[in-house]
Amino acid sequence: MSTTTTTTTTTNTGDFDDYEPTINNLLEKDTLKWIFVGGKGGVGKTTTSCSIAIQLAKVKESVLLISTDPAHNLSDAFGQKFTKHPSLVNGFPNLFCMEIDPTPDHDAPEFINKQNGGGLMDFQELAMSIPGVDEAMSFAEVMKLVQDMKFSVIVFDTAPTGHTLRLLSIPSLLDKGIAKFMDNNLSGLFSTFGNVVGSEHSPEQINSKISSIKKTIEEVNIQFKNPDVTTFVPVCIPEFLSLYETERLIQQLTKLDMDVQNIIVNQIVYPENECGLCHARSKMQKKYIDQMADLYMDFHVTKMPLLKAEIRGVPSLTIFSELLTVPYDPSKPVVLPTENQ
Repeated sequence: MSTTTTTTTTTNTGDFDDYEPTINNLLEKDTLKWIFVGGKGGVGKTTTSCSIAIQLAKVKESVLLISTDPAHNLSDAFGQKFTKHPSLVNGFPNLFCMEIDPTPDHDAPEFINKQNGGGLMDFQELAMSIPGVDEAMSFAEVMKLVQDMKFSVIVFDTAPTGHTLRLLSIPSLLDKGIAKFMDNNLSGLFSTFGNVVGSEHSPEQINSKISSIKKTIEEVNIQFKNPDVTTFVPVCIPEFLSLYETERLIQQLTKLDMDVQNIIVNQIVYPENECGLCHARSKMQKKYIDQMADLYMDFHVTKMPLLKAEIRGVPSLTIFSELLTVPYDPSKPVVLPTENQ
């Protein structure tokens, strides 16, 4: 199968000098701070996230790879246990991983729960009247945490599309929600029912906490919409449902004012010998790859092959990650360490 994207994308004019089918544009961007990787479930988001982080570690002082997917896979991918605290990946001096859940598994953030003394006025119900406040508060704490860590660049291995879009829309939604909440001047209500909600935190402290989180959210919102700082990398496979969801994802990201320059197409079949199934799959995939060439002429579309072995462990991931920077040559098949075992 020929690589059609290169010839198609370089004929267009736009923000890029050359839409080469690699992620080199990301590696060369000194100002880039946040990279989100996402797409439909099962398309290889985690493998792609790990591969991007490995390549970034070659050119950046420090890289943090975070899984925000409740079904974490980073530990399995690297063969190393990760927690909610950054851990150095074995074999790297500057690549760290952590697995977190940015959505709470309780009814309200801790500082809200502490206020709920019961009685005439349920403070939790009042505080939770801010749309999406529980998820947003947790997200704000996560963003504040990773901002304070001072890594050169942070890569997010996100959950499937719907969850990811909700996560990315939180800064804008919460910014509006808190503004409305504070405009209602609810401090009088806090004072009136102060004895009911308890004395551990005063109304002023609650307002201060909300204002602090609002400031963090505003800063994150500005950074998310800055193409010099933040970008999203959709991952897909050359099949109808994946292509459809990728197009929907890009449209939603555009509405959120988020930058998208790169698309990773995984699991492309390059037939060998007389494998009938391989040739049939390749023919089917070519139809969608051609559609992508028409749809995404102004993107860096990187094509990644379907390999014979699982891509697990640092050695395999490192070899596979190289294909993000140099277009795959079917005449030179990639052999992973596991294939020799």
